[in-house]
Amino acid sequence: MNGRNQGGAVSFGTVAVTGAAGVIGSVVREVLRGEAARLILLDRVPLRPEAENEETHTVDLRDVAAVESALAGADSVLHLGGMADEAPLPELLEANVLGTHHVLEAARRRGIGRVVLASSNRVTGFYSAGHLTGPQDPVRPDGLYGVSKAAVEALGRLYADKFGLSVICLRIGSFEMVPTEPRHLATWLSPRDAIGYFRAALAAPPSTRFAVAYAVSANTRRFWELPGPTELGYAPVDDAEVHTADIPGADRSADPTAPQAGPYALPEFTLKHLRP
Repeated sequence: MNGRNQGGAVSFGTVAVTGAAGVIGSVVREVLRGEAARLILLDRVPLRPEAENEETHTVDLRDVAAVESALAGADSVLHLGGMADEAPLPELLEANVLGTHHVLEAARRRGIGRVVLASSNRVTGFYSAGHLTGPQDPVRPDGLYGVSKAAVEALGRLYADKFGLSVICLRIGSFEMVPTEPRHLATWLSPRDAIGYFRAALAAPPSTRFAVAYAVSANTRRFWELPGPTELGYAPVDDAEVHTADIPGADRSADPTAPQAGPYALPEFTLKHLRP
């Protein structure tokens, strides 16, 4: 349960973070160690505790027993682990779909109240750049990775409806320190806003049974709807537009009929991962 620590900041109790050694996981870990009473950090690569309230586990998410053991005592789970880009479908099914199933099943068996799942904007990558896309729009994945994340969301919905878990899926944008290419002007998710979304998802009331939201900064050119104030209680603050001077091609207008996914929507991006 959320409370207040001695400094007056919100405390998230015991939070488990999968994929804690990853790019996003490392940023989240640094912030949450000061806001959670205890952090349980999982990754398939070895981690060392860096604070007294950190506990680390070397875990392969395909090992359901190891996942359940590591999540003992957690109040909530931030599931960032998995494969983060296009790959052969069998690998994506194992890393993303099966791994998420094991996290959700461990949460069910452990009585964990909240699971935040890292989904991706790539579940809707084939909508046109001129279409402001929201969670209510049917999925249109731009590749096999997007398919795996659509399945992750479906698993979250199942565990919310059937077993009463509170599950929030965040469709993460382009997480970068700063935007570096024209597409990022629409898709950028700054580290500051990423932390804001994760905090809001962890702190959402237990009555939030299931929700899907785009985690994207307040970019002037964004493709996606921002969550309403009653959905997550976080309004992003950064805008990629302030970086246009440093991005080649930023002065050219995007084709509103082109897929939001940009190069990820090209057949070649997926063909190289299919059997010849």
